[in-house]
Amino acid sequence: MSKSVFETLSAINVNDKVEKKQNLTYLSWAWAWGEVKKAYPNATYTIVRDPQTMSPYFFDQHLGYMVMTSVTINNETLEMWLPVMDGANQAMKHEAYEYSTRYGVKSVDSATMFDINKTLMRCLTKNLAMFGLGHYIYAGEDLPEVTESKKVSTKKQSNTNTSNETKKLEVGDSNWANVEKYVTANKSKDIGYICNQLGRKYTFEAEVIEKLKSLLK
Repeated sequence: MSKSVFETLSAINVNDKVEKKQNLTYLSWAWAWGEVKKAYPNATYTIVRDPQTMSPYFFDQHLGYMVMTSVTINNETLEMWLPVMDGANQAMKHEAYEYSTRYGVKSVDSATMFDINKTLMRCLTKNLAMFGLGHYIYAGEDLPEVTESKKVSTKKQSNTNTSNETKKLEVGDSNWANVEKYVTANKSKDIGYICNQLGRKYTFEAEVIEKLKSLLK
């Protein structure tokens, strides 16, 4: 039985193609689209336009800007949307404005076509995640799921190179106290960042991820 689109794309490791900004994880849109086209040459995407203005964005004077994309792979179409935000992840509007925070007043610049263009490509990347590519990043996991055959291959490789072998992490085991200290000291980070860092040393399952999320609250 052939694999589904989601099974195929979600098995691709995207870790070396991501970057962090303001505790958010971004995947290179050019690389992401290239990988999809390699696997599915018939894949297409569309920028959803405001039917009244034909602009590649939707705008509300009170809420700000929103962009939308639509991706079709093997006759399945999924949509995604994303607000246009500044470097501090605040929604951008037609004019610059200020807002109050616990630590004072911050300002947000007005959105430009450059901001809208960047958001469109990030939206496309998020749209592709709905089909599986990089989906595990949004789920707060460190690596994609692998088939049993790949697990066996990885195990054999680790036996020949024990210096890079990772340990399995479980809630309450001998390593857990140190993990708790690390997470407590990095509460400003998001769960994706925490899992990526811990994944360099440990392997862990969903139960551990849920516990890590509770420690970040």
